[in-house]
Amino acid sequence: MKRVVISGGGWSGCAAAVEARKMGAEVTLLERTDMLLGTGLVGGIMRNNGRYTATEEMIAMGGGELFGVIEQNLRHKNIEFPGHAHADLYDVATISGAVTRYILSLGIEVHTRARVTKLEKDGGRIISVADADGNVYEGDVFLDTTGTAGPMNNCAKYGNGCAMCVLRCPSFGGRVSVTGLAGVEEMQGKKADGSIGSMSGSCKLLKESLAPEIVEELDEKGVVVYPIPQELREDHLSLKCCQQYALPQFRDNIILLDTGHAKLMTPFYDLDTLHQIPGFENARYEDPYAGGKGNSMRYFAMAPRSNALKVEGVDNLFCAGEKAGLLVGHTEAIVTGVLAGYNAVRYAEGKELLTLPESTLIGDAIAYVKKEMESEEGRSRKYTFSGSVYFGRMKELGRYSTDTGEIRSWVEQAGMLGVFDGK
Repeated sequence: MKRVVISGGGWSGCAAAVEARKMGAEVTLLERTDMLLGTGLVGGIMRNNGRYTATEEMIAMGGGELFGVIEQNLRHKNIEFPGHAHADLYDVATISGAVTRYILSLGIEVHTRARVTKLEKDGGRIISVADADGNVYEGDVFLDTTGTAGPMNNCAKYGNGCAMCVLRCPSFGGRVSVTGLAGVEEMQGKKADGSIGSMSGSCKLLKESLAPEIVEELDEKGVVVYPIPQELREDHLSLKCCQQYALPQFRDNIILLDTGHAKLMTPFYDLDTLHQIPGFENARYEDPYAGGKGNSMRYFAMAPRSNALKVEGVDNLFCAGEKAGLLVGHTEAIVTGVLAGYNAVRYAEGKELLTLPESTLIGDAIAYVKKEMESEEGRSRKYTFSGSVYFGRMKELGRYSTDTGEIRSWVEQAGMLGVFDGK
């Protein structure tokens, strides 16, 4: 049985682990903190705009297991908020436990508090990785799903300092890139002004700290849009990595989504200013804890890779999620994770790697982002199925649909129906 070792337990690492296990591999998943899902612990938005299409496409391809787990942990279905339609919101309090239990039920070996800090190579191949406690994990093929956010020194250098976010670098140590450890030069994303990195796009407020009428509306509708007086507005739109939410409505209004906490759709908001807005007099941040100051910084370490998600320069290393490029979001992480997990096992078995046809939405996105990242201008943009540059491209290509039959039809025409169903 082939051995697959995955570093990084976010959505992409979990998706890769599930797919590799389905393919018959022995899978070890390493996560540096004490919980799986990474930024997914404070995310929660699914199926908004073109993410609906990408989700249904991956389900048609046979890689939809984690979407099924998400479906069982939703707080709201089919809601709308400015610029976004038919969104689902999952419960950030229950999702990690649900995913962890599912992964363990498949026989995947999970090690938390396993921060990879070393690796051993033989020529162009990785033989093993080791964590900070000296535990060694050998494998036939490796996946880097460590993401691009942090660590603290990057947040301090390129952002507003460590805002004590869900990544918890002070407690568990900063993120370490396996691709970087292997000696591969990585790429960095940029903001619109040319400076390095981008800031996470939302905060979490303790719901109980808000006025009862706001909580009641959130619980009932899943969304609250509250106009901000002109003199209290803050404009952080250009800083956001999530450019699909960089719309004027997100500057002119307090926009809250109910993911268990109250998800505030701005990178940060001065707490003294927030307290002047009626209903927010007692508001406090749950993530990041210093959300009045800043947020986590991302896109510092992306791997050069093929459209099969194999890292260039290392024989047996694959990547997914943000590590694979400027793709923003949980859906984007899951679909790239499935492909990377699939190809990792095919590589270990000496089989031809799969590149998804560009006639599919996911295949086009992977190829398009790779091409865009070859230019400095392209590295200053962010790409997502739910907005900004790539959502516009989806519509131009005729690949934005909420008709599951239509989506399944084009997947079948591409010869990809059920391709990820496993052996």
